[in-house]
Amino acid sequence: MNRLTQLFQTKTADVLNVYFTAGFPQLDDTVPILKNLQDAGADLVEIGMPYSDPVADGETIQRSNQQALDNGMTVERLFEQLQGIREQGITLPILLMGYLNPVVQFGAENFCRQCQAVGVDGLILPDLPLEVFEREYQPLFARYGLKSVFLITPQTSPARVRQLDALADGFLYLVAAAGTTGQQTEMNADVDAYLARTPALGLRNPTLVGFGIHDAASFQAASRHTTGAIIGSAFIRLLQTTPAETRKAAIRDFVTAVRPVPVA
Repeated sequence: MNRLTQLFQTKTADVLNVYFTAGFPQLDDTVPILKNLQDAGADLVEIGMPYSDPVADGETIQRSNQQALDNGMTVERLFEQLQGIREQGITLPILLMGYLNPVVQFGAENFCRQCQAVGVDGLILPDLPLEVFEREYQPLFARYGLKSVFLITPQTSPARVRQLDALADGFLYLVAAAGTTGQQTEMNADVDAYLARTPALGLRNPTLVGFGIHDAASFQAASRHTTGAIIGSAFIRLLQTTPAETRKAAIRDFVTAVRPVPVA
């Protein structure tokens, strides 16, 4: 069974998903950061595939994309880095998040084949048109055991949400506000009402909320009506400011601060 499916079968609340950019801060940091996140207790991880024009991302992630590209990160290099990680004890679900152009340039089927070979569980491609996905990519992803994740905004109509839910088989990514990632979105009454409406739609997929989640308070507020939350920009900022020699401890402290371990 797909590791993402297994996760949501066994955990239905307070799921913590952490995003980081492959090849950032340094080219060979991808797998060490992945291991550090697993050791720290993250439930799943999104690895960003660097792209020169990440239009859905805010300044922090844009800068990390550019730095990774400057470091020499490519889709091919990412697959090389991920080769053998499952045999090395990485068991948490892994998603690749990025944009359609690098996938097309790599060759869509070859990309999916490589994902399966290294143990990637799902994909988030925000600029993949839904109609193109349904016609061309859905059967391809299914052939290689890759789960699909779609983004929903406060402006997405209930009919469109249900359409996305019918096509997704990973989870639904709820954007807490219109705009780019990394905005310090206040979990105000409007955002809370938006998140509260989602369970009433009777969706079949788990829901994770992202964009602006950065500490325990925002994580708890976001998770109140959803399966969990996604942290990206705040984690990228941690990587920017933490020396490599103290990174493992910093990541452990970061994860624990966002989702404190319950007291027995």
